[in-house]
Amino acid sequence: MSFYAIAGRVTKCFHYAKIWRGFGRQFSQVSSLNEVFVVSAVRTPVGSFLGSLAPVSAPQLGAIALKAAIEKAGIPNEEVKEVYLGQVLQGGSKQSPTRQALLFAGLPQSTEATTINKVCASGVKSIMMASQSLMCGHQEVMAAGGMESMSNVPYYMLRGDMAYGGITLHDGILYDSLTDVYNNFHMGICAETTAKKMGISREEQDEYAIMSYKRSQEAAKKGIFKKEIVPVTVKPKRGKEVTVTEDEEIFKVNFEKIKSLKPVFQKDGTVTAANASTLSDGASAVILMTKAGVDRLKVTPLARIITFADAATDPVDFPIAPALAVPRLLKQAGIEAKDVAMWEINEAFSAVAIANVRKLDLDINKVNINGGAVSIGHPVGMSGARLVTHLVHNLKPGEKGVAAICNGGGAASSILIEKL
Repeated sequence: MSFYAIAGRVTKCFHYAKIWRGFGRQFSQVSSLNEVFVVSAVRTPVGSFLGSLAPVSAPQLGAIALKAAIEKAGIPNEEVKEVYLGQVLQGGSKQSPTRQALLFAGLPQSTEATTINKVCASGVKSIMMASQSLMCGHQEVMAAGGMESMSNVPYYMLRGDMAYGGITLHDGILYDSLTDVYNNFHMGICAETTAKKMGISREEQDEYAIMSYKRSQEAAKKGIFKKEIVPVTVKPKRGKEVTVTEDEEIFKVNFEKIKSLKPVFQKDGTVTAANASTLSDGASAVILMTKAGVDRLKVTPLARIITFADAATDPVDFPIAPALAVPRLLKQAGIEAKDVAMWEINEAFSAVAIANVRKLDLDINKVNINGGAVSIGHPVGMSGARLVTHLVHNLKPGEKGVAAICNGGGAASSILIEKL
């Protein structure tokens, strides 16, 4: 090849490189990450399994939370350009549950929607992913959260030839949420495994459950949950409309019977119906904005997102996954556990909370101070968002709070916020 031919190709390469750099400047407008603020945070009451909220679908619950969050933020619906909501048990919910929720809530048809499934961490992962989008400058205003109606999850009949002698129906809750795929056993067995490995006794778990119920009952009596709960009007097939304004499960407990209940998952086990969380229904939503969005819309933010982190381990050890995610979270923020004023660690089982308090060496008086999923309930797609919502309303200005939640498959998500 001649010198002139080589020179021509080099010149052409420089030309294309210059064009490419121009495109790069076009598509990378953000030189640094945006700060993200929580402008509002709400949740529905948590309904018992087949209880007061059973007539309401997950997308309808999501719509109620979403509409209330936007109203609390004091912004027009059209300002929310995109919505992420977590939902684990989507069978029977019909097409694009989050899209349903936002349209039922009255948002414009141009609003984009994504439904996220990270099992129990879905709600908080939705907030994390929305925060990432805002940090990168893709949006100025987003809604995120989670929803679940475990009462409406159908039974499944798998496709294939129908065998002689009958068919098998699979409970969708167990099939898609509460079964460890890799060992083919209930998540409760994982909790039993953690309890055995860490020497967590039945008595410890029962005492923790009693504490959770007493804390949530006391919080309910003081009106602490009223700051975050929005009412749900239920229209039953028969009878009059009922407005649900309080968590249903909190006072459904007989303290005298807790210590006499039989183990649920293993004959010689320690996990019972009382020291585990309950199947539940509910939804939670937050409105997130960048600084530009806050300034433009002239709103007063409640809190700011500092950072977030995930971690994973052996699926059977999912109960201790928060103890892996939290150190990463604190390291990213450059703080220590003692700098955190309030911890919300999801109580999938009492053993989960006890294990993570031990591993992280936390002060139990700072953990789940107003009760948790054992007493309030655990609508799996909602729970992570509920933890964040509770922090937003109960931290004092300048205080930092952590929400951490394990999820099936051996993982966890965690988030650090600061009250403003």
